[in-house]
Amino acid sequence: MELAIREAKARLSELVAAARNGERVVITRHGQPAAELIRCDRRGGIDFDKLEAARRRLGIDGDGEGWPEEFNDPAFSRRVLGLDDV
Repeated sequence: MELAIREAKARLSELVAAARNGERVVITRHGQPAAELIRCDRRGGIDFDKLEAARRRLGIDGDGEGWPEEFNDPAFSRRVLGLDDV
């Protein structure tokens, strides 16, 4: 389905329904394609098993952060934020 912006404004809910059903909806401006509506497929969250397999394949160890252990100390955080000086 291809239609001009003006017509698309008037038929937006119909176009969204068509896109949800998998139909290709192209909106034109001055006769040239300007935008396309597509179905928005919901995807699940993070697949941690695939993530871990990719990390092993790439040779990535640990969490990749490399933060010094002292960053876990609340007193250190207070010094960094300057809260101990008040």
